[in-house]
Amino acid sequence: MKLKEFARQLGLSPTTVSRALSGYPEVSEKTRKRVAEEAVRLGYRPNINAVRLVTGRAGAIGVVMGRSGEFQFAEFMSGMAERLDGEDIDILVSPTADRGLTDEIPLFSRLVTSGRVDAVIVHSPEPNDERIAFLRELGFPFLVHGRSETHVPHAWLDIDNEGAIRRATSHLIDLGHKRIAMINGRAGRTFSLHRDKGYRDALEERGIPFDPRLVAHGHFTDELGFRFARSFLEQSPRPTAFVAGSMMTALGIYRAVRSRGLVVGRDISVIAHDDVFPYLTADNMVPSLSATRSSIRAAGARAADLVLQLLGGRVAEEIHELWPVELILRESTAPPPQAEPRS
Repeated sequence: MKLKEFARQLGLSPTTVSRALSGYPEVSEKTRKRVAEEAVRLGYRPNINAVRLVTGRAGAIGVVMGRSGEFQFAEFMSGMAERLDGEDIDILVSPTADRGLTDEIPLFSRLVTSGRVDAVIVHSPEPNDERIAFLRELGFPFLVHGRSETHVPHAWLDIDNEGAIRRATSHLIDLGHKRIAMINGRAGRTFSLHRDKGYRDALEERGIPFDPRLVAHGHFTDELGFRFARSFLEQSPRPTAFVAGSMMTALGIYRAVRSRGLVVGRDISVIAHDDVFPYLTADNMVPSLSATRSSIRAAGARAADLVLQLLGGRVAEEIHELWPVELILRESTAPPPQAEPRS
């Protein structure tokens, strides 16, 4: 059955039927429900290309993917896919070489002007992020995964990075640690700045001076975690605890600790931010890893849902979600050794 025939049987115009099936807010709930019920009864499934032609929508959400952070990105995309299942909306991924955020502007420009997407998702923003200003000026729907300290209004979804790292660092201080190293995300990103503030605030609250030699920034990889942790452990005195920005970073720290003949949970404590990967769980690490916890997959699902709300007419300034983060204590954190080692 074609769209015109289906619309004729309902006594509606093809445009109204298409808009009803696509969830347009200007179509009444009563009409949308009637069209949906009749589509099921008559076995009508719209031709997606025809619907897109009538509604003027591309039926896709654009996402720019960098080469780093592929594990987090895969989980985020899985969450999006779960939410969009049955919505007849695709995900269009545009790759980038991770040279810098301003280099992504041509990619977003291409996505917008091509007409292939109805909205885009912006990841890992910086303060006064130029991508946000660019998309806002174009008047194109977008959601920021994270948030930016900018005067430009934007819809965003974020976790409480500052509170998470403050709690993690405070827990280590409560155990008696004073030399606490932190391996953070890429410098300049808003989430890294928030985590840095949480770390510094926890130290300041307990009268522990901040030592820049105990902080490093970079991509969340096992290799960088290993290299940074090795360099910290070669200091004298060395740190007795680590705050890791991700599970992958924690893997590298575990390797570095063992390479020095030390034991995690006895000689060195480790706490990390857990993105909740199905293939890498804090419970199954040896020893089990203390962590702040937030699901990147759940964030992907919610981001897709919020984009649908934007496309349905919700105002961007209304969409500001800050998710709390759990702190789960396991075997990798313990009081420091009685005598702090000198090497």
